[in-house]
Amino acid sequence: MTGDNRDGALIEGVVLRSISGFYEVATPAGVRVAALRSGLRRQPGAALVESRGRVRPRAQTLEPVVVGDRVRLRLSDVPGGRDWIEAVLPREHELARRAAGERRPVAQILVANVDQVLVVFSVREPEPKLGLVDRFLVAAESQDLPAVLCLNKIDLPASDEVLQGFEELAAAGYPLLLVSAKTGEGVERVREQLRARTSALVGPSGVGKSSLLNAVEPGLQLTIGAVSESVGKGRHTTRFAQLLPLSFGGYVVDTPGLREFGLWSVAPEDLDTCFPEFRPYLGQCRFPDCDHVHSEGCAVRAAVTAGRISERRYHSYTNLRAEAEEQEGLLRVGRH
Repeated sequence: MTGDNRDGALIEGVVLRSISGFYEVATPAGVRVAALRSGLRRQPGAALVESRGRVRPRAQTLEPVVVGDRVRLRLSDVPGGRDWIEAVLPREHELARRAAGERRPVAQILVANVDQVLVVFSVREPEPKLGLVDRFLVAAESQDLPAVLCLNKIDLPASDEVLQGFEELAAAGYPLLLVSAKTGEGVERVREQLRARTSALVGPSGVGKSSLLNAVEPGLQLTIGAVSESVGKGRHTTRFAQLLPLSFGGYVVDTPGLREFGLWSVAPEDLDTCFPEFRPYLGQCRFPDCDHVHSEGCAVRAAVTAGRISERRYHSYTNLRAEAEEQEGLLRVGRH
């Protein structure tokens, strides 16, 4: 971060968190609390316009500024006055989902400018939904963000289905960290994965993201909660994303738990590249525009039949392909 820290000067910083329309920004002049200029508030942020090398339509988002954004800040020239965010600098990466509860497709950007994503689930309490795991992974792949799987609560017994699902993902090439925030097993491996990087922890409520961070960095003292016994779902304890410094080097973004994750800005024709185990077979199909669902002579489907690609992962692909096609249609209608 660079800039002149005189009163009234422009200075660059990184957004640490957003609360009720104000933003904590780390700058060379210290952590400042700033508001958005009205012009920025009236212009919803635009998602990245490139996806897997293709130009994608710009999209409205719920927030013009998110945690991890690099911003240009104007410091107040009046003691006790307000600092203002004048501009948001271009993002290198953004992790986004389709916002829940919106009639038209709208993006919710969860975090910007991180180096990697740790996708955190638990072996049980709550039981992981493997389809939701796939959604987080595809979202990361679509932004060329390295993704690491972190399976927490290994002190609890896991079902064969869960173990097989995560073994298949590890075989597809995703690093898999087995950890128990309760007993400390595997915590050092997580610490090494986070060291000297800017990372985002994502996953559902109740899987122990905050507990894991407290084990990795005890000084954080993040609030943790319990899983509801009646429905087996986690209770939200992290209410907003926040960028936290780590004493051993690096930063981590603790994000609120997500129970659903609609895909965003993944073109149907690009979805196959977001499944690493498909890549050896891409370009080998009879037709160059093969959708791997209905087309004859599909090398991907042949690999599924031969047991070289997981049937569960393939069915996840077909479900997400249908969702991406539906979203593409809605976006096309919205542009006319």
